[in-house]
Amino acid sequence: MTCISAMTSLVANITESAVQTSESSTPILPLLTAAIAPGIALLVYFYLKDRYDYEPIHMVIRIFLLGFLIVFPILIIQYGLVQWWGNNPYVFSFVVSSGVEEFVKWFVLYHMIYNHVEFDEHYDGILYAVAVSLGFATIENVLYAWANHTSFSHLLIRALLPVSGHALFGVIMGYYLGKAKFSKGGRSRRYLLYSIGIPVFWHGIYDLILLMVTRYWIWFVVPLMVFLWYYGMGKVRRANARSPFHSVNQREEEINM
Repeated sequence: MTCISAMTSLVANITESAVQTSESSTPILPLLTAAIAPGIALLVYFYLKDRYDYEPIHMVIRIFLLGFLIVFPILIIQYGLVQWWGNNPYVFSFVVSSGVEEFVKWFVLYHMIYNHVEFDEHYDGILYAVAVSLGFATIENVLYAWANHTSFSHLLIRALLPVSGHALFGVIMGYYLGKAKFSKGGRSRRYLLYSIGIPVFWHGIYDLILLMVTRYWIWFVVPLMVFLWYYGMGKVRRANARSPFHSVNQREEEINM
């Protein structure tokens, strides 16, 4: 069982009645549009959250598209691990699903962005981590919609849960990558560990809830998502406040007054 099949089968069971009423008559093109739209909308949202120095759009799109490409190696690795270790929910949640997905995203960011000249403020880590995470989440959503001809209500659930969840795990990863980038010595190495360990933990908690709680999952997932949004937006504010362009912009505003 791969990460995509596990997640989609759970959501399918939760919303089976909604799917039965509409999946057979829903055209595939509008469904694919609905599958892509949440990822694009969230990417634009976080792009505009950069208060002081917008990143080159071509760089953001490039990392977003890399998120598309990493889906297939991730699925191959996950399939192999499931064949090897089986479907223990704890191993699946924290190693096969969150561990593999977050590590591959982190690996791409570290080798493609971390030392790039455009990574010149704390918030850049958040933006690029969100971009690769949403690229992954978007192609996952497209593959799900294509394979299952699902309903719009079903895709709305996925937009509110898996897609936004990937974005928030990216926020956490990118925040600590930004702190590592602009720290030195042991602190930098510690933040690098945080940048992979903390997203794996929260992603694993999310997956474990969906795997273990079959009836009253909403009472656990919704508070978790509210917390992650609150926690993530706090990281966004703090990253912007640490921008080296923050004081420059303040001085320019004072001069122009």
